[in-house]
Amino acid sequence: MMTSASTEVSPPDADLLRVLADPLRLRIVTLLARETLCTTHLVEETGARQTNLSNHLRVLREAGVVETAPCGRFTYYTLRPDVLAALAGSFTELAEAARTTYENDRKRPCP
Repeated sequence: MMTSASTEVSPPDADLLRVLADPLRLRIVTLLARETLCTTHLVEETGARQTNLSNHLRVLREAGVVETAPCGRFTYYTLRPDVLAALAGSFTELAEAARTTYENDRKRPCP
C-alpha cells in the first residue's frame, strides 16, 4: 500500500554508489580513511598494478571522493569526508523513513 510521506527522502547518489561499489576502489577509500597516501604506498597496500590503480584513483578523483596534492615527484591522495558524510546522511534519512513506515505498518492489522 502506497502512502505519501510527510517529508521527502533524498535517494543516495547512484553514481557515487557505483564508484564505491568496486572492491579495489572501496579498499582505496578504506586505506585513505586512515591516512593520506601516495600512489606508491597504495600500490604496496593493495597489490594492484600501477596503471590499474591510477585508473581507479582517476575515477575516485572525478567523482569528488579524493583530492590530490603534488609533493615533489609524488602525488598524495586524501579522502574527502564530506562526500562520504553526505552519502551516509542519505542512508540515514532512508533508514529513518523506513523505520517510521515499519512502525506505522505494525500498528495496523493489515498492510
